[in-house]
Amino acid sequence: MEFSSMGSMKELIRAGGPVLFLLIGLSIYSISIMIDRFFKYRSNINKSRRLMEYVRYQLPARNFNKITDACRKNGYSNTAAAKLVLNLIKSDKTDIADLNDLADSIINWETAQLSRKLSELATLASTTPFIGLFGTVLGVMRAFSDLSSISGASAGPSVVAKGIAEALVNTAAGLFVAVPALIAYNYFLSKVNFFAQNMQYLAQEIISAKLYKEPQRPENTFAAVEDLISAGKL
Repeated sequence: MEFSSMGSMKELIRAGGPVLFLLIGLSIYSISIMIDRFFKYRSNINKSRRLMEYVRYQLPARNFNKITDACRKNGYSNTAAAKLVLNLIKSDKTDIADLNDLADSIINWETAQLSRKLSELATLASTTPFIGLFGTVLGVMRAFSDLSSISGASAGPSVVAKGIAEALVNTAAGLFVAVPALIAYNYFLSKVNFFAQNMQYLAQEIISAKLYKEPQRPENTFAAVEDLISAGKL
């Protein structure tokens, strides 16, 4: 195989050998996880944020009936925020420690559900460079094997070209799979952690409203949320 022919994708794949096919399969799997998590987060987290804004708007007046009605609405009832809010409002517990334990258990469960498959992304990000390195070692071994089998004037660069090509292609492929997986993992993990922290704050507000706060009128700072409600978007 001449290096001049390496421009075509077919030749690149052929040069990579079986290790490259494995890396291509892992790349497809990694992309499928990214797509799945992206749409999952866009649906669950975004809807939860809108619901949380509405809950915070209603909490100062302790409009728990309106809050529970909103949590049961179509499209919102299965969100993490709805499950947290409904369980805290419906709970007959009156001790703050018990309510905090209930909130923590719900948040931990919902966070675990959102974090599903993220560990697989992390595993792909950490292992695929080594798989590529394994392909690199195999390519270098092939190059030396080819070189040793031919001696004399015919032992030129073209003899080791196939092995070196396999080594370089697999190195590049391993990094090509690992880098996007690592970026996606850190991005999704930061979204889950931020959302979990926001849920913790909301839980404390609900517990405080149930146990301590006196009824009061919502402030005008929630006008944007009121417009959202009147427009039928929530």
